[in-house]
Amino acid sequence: MPMYSEVLANPKAERFRRVRELLTRKGRQKNRRFVVEGPQAVREVLDYRPDIVQDVYVAVDGAEDDAMFVNPTVARLAGKALQAANMLASDSGADHAADHDAGAGATIYVHKATRAVVDSVSEDAQGIFAVASLDDYEAPLDDIDIADLLVGNDDGNGPLIAAFWQVRDPGNAGTVIRSADAAGCDAVLLVDDCVEPVNPKVVRATTGSLFHLPVFHVSERRFFDIAAGARIVAADVHGTDDLVPVSLPDYVRDADPKQPRIVLFGNEARGLKPETLERCTDIVSIPIYGHAESLNLAMSASIMLMTIAMHEH
Repeated sequence: MPMYSEVLANPKAERFRRVRELLTRKGRQKNRRFVVEGPQAVREVLDYRPDIVQDVYVAVDGAEDDAMFVNPTVARLAGKALQAANMLASDSGADHAADHDAGAGATIYVHKATRAVVDSVSEDAQGIFAVASLDDYEAPLDDIDIADLLVGNDDGNGPLIAAFWQVRDPGNAGTVIRSADAAGCDAVLLVDDCVEPVNPKVVRATTGSLFHLPVFHVSERRFFDIAAGARIVAADVHGTDDLVPVSLPDYVRDADPKQPRIVLFGNEARGLKPETLERCTDIVSIPIYGHAESLNLAMSASIMLMTIAMHEH
């Protein structure tokens, strides 16, 4: 599979203008592609979802054809991209050049570029970024019936799904997806008006977790339809008139791990609406033993999901 010997040295080239378009939501929707920046995220997408990768751009230390990669990490990832391309080629046996032109993500093309060119696309790339197919990323999600995820696990415990209502901050969204991955959640649901999971800041903040577990965007109505077969555990401090929050240590002590559960977290600033809380099965709060007024969304999700996971494993 090809690694082009020519070093791309013009940051104003049309190719990179199109890539920079992908840093905007409008550009991603128009071109049906998104950017994966940095060594860790590129490594994980190559390991877990090489089928969606179309191009990998790696930085070299000059404009000459024989210029060396800027560091050993970038060099290793260039080799990994070529290995993934060979694997895809052997699996499909198709005309990859034609498929690539059609945007089908049939193989991976590796391009050398000067550091200035790579930095012109992303100062967070650390010498490497990839362009991935949004359609190919979303296609497996379209084939999954989310309700089927609530059926059961092989380990005897019921499924655990993390859900986030109107999470708007990309850094928070990426961090909570990463936390859900670390806790072994079966899926993540982004409910109602949320930031895109393929927003570059979200992708960076997940550090690859975006490619480890299914992440769905659903409406609030669809969420409650899905959750009909599960206990909805809301993370909230205040509760409602009819449902008083249970402290997290008490909750994990008494919870039945065999029951399917969806742990629901609210918006960064407003939390969960009272009418949403009224539709939940349980309300759980994280105790604060010091003088901190509260915990932010990312910390709350990490603590609650990991506490549940550690109690059940």
